[in-house]
Amino acid sequence: MTNTIDSYAQLHSPPRILMGPGPSDVTQNVLNALSQPTVGHLDPFYLEAMDGLQSMLRSVFKTENELTFAVSGTGSAGMETAVVNLVEPGDSVLVCVNGVFGSRMADVATRAGAVVNTITKPWGQVFTTTELKDAIAKHTPKVVGIVMAETSTGASQPISEIAEVVHNAGGLLIVDAVTSLGGMNVAVDQWGIDVIYSGTQKCLSCPPGLAPISFSPAAVVSVEQRATKVSSWYLDISMIANYWGANRAYHHTAPINMTYALYEALRLLHEEGLDACFARHALNHQALKIGLETLGFTYAADPDHQLPMLNAVNLPDAVDDAQMRSALLEQYNIEIGGGLGELKGKVWRIGIMGHSAKPENVLGLLDALEKLFMENRINCESGTAYNAAKAVYLGGCSD
Repeated sequence: MTNTIDSYAQLHSPPRILMGPGPSDVTQNVLNALSQPTVGHLDPFYLEAMDGLQSMLRSVFKTENELTFAVSGTGSAGMETAVVNLVEPGDSVLVCVNGVFGSRMADVATRAGAVVNTITKPWGQVFTTTELKDAIAKHTPKVVGIVMAETSTGASQPISEIAEVVHNAGGLLIVDAVTSLGGMNVAVDQWGIDVIYSGTQKCLSCPPGLAPISFSPAAVVSVEQRATKVSSWYLDISMIANYWGANRAYHHTAPINMTYALYEALRLLHEEGLDACFARHALNHQALKIGLETLGFTYAADPDHQLPMLNAVNLPDAVDDAQMRSALLEQYNIEIGGGLGELKGKVWRIGIMGHSAKPENVLGLLDALEKLFMENRINCESGTAYNAAKAVYLGGCSD
């Protein structure tokens, strides 16, 4: 039967508690900002909003980089922007791969015409400076790419010493901070990162649609000295910079209302304070971790390098991955993520990002899991995980 125009219903999205790998819960303030009247992309009001957005992005990235802005696209667009601007056909690129998103960066660099080599680690582990030095000596890359917060494994990669190794060899460093920005310390200038990109939908608690990015002066010089045009017209920063800079030269019609939303999300983050926000994510991680371990879950990432905002946990043998996640969604409106790549069906990815990182979400998830365990006759004592996590909030335990 063919639908008529009159037969289409209005959308009414269901209430969800978003505790997957992204997106995260969005505050009403941000949703209100998103619904403000649209203006033109060269309207004085919008240009002023762009200036404020840039200033707040520099603060959260901890950088003075002039070329700091929001790419019109999701976090993957940020990845492509970083790669296609620094990489010319034939350039040597080294990508560190210990999960899905390292592999994706290598794919993007290959499509840009680079000669791509990879250094790999088992999923959940991170790279050492010695391993990177050896790989750089072997491949002499112009660009090295690495993921700071690997969303597929929950592994947290230290960056500062990695950047020093790359720069000592004369290379440029690209860092994926899609999951880390806003949830843990990201210090672009102190660490010496050349290009860093993120996404709005994780710890910034903004709907997906923009990709914060920052280019160091050295990265800008590299782009200016290219012998070939950037392979993507849309993502060519030599033109985008004229729109985000003082010239305000038209490049494309920016997503006006998404800029409003990100502006408000960043304003709320700065109102809370970066250090307080990082501490909130760490505390909720500690509570969630002890609760999950009480239920028999173990963490997939190296114990010394676990992300606070993305908890990748190995499933107990008795847990049916898809059935249990479906039950959480259908009975409790809680969304968590399954595994990707080689971890598909083996792990859950539980996000406590941005506005989702709060005690009621952590305790609510643990309570729901306890009830589902008992319904499915999985060994579990009622209240044990919930109470263990609650003790963390009361100061009775630390990770």
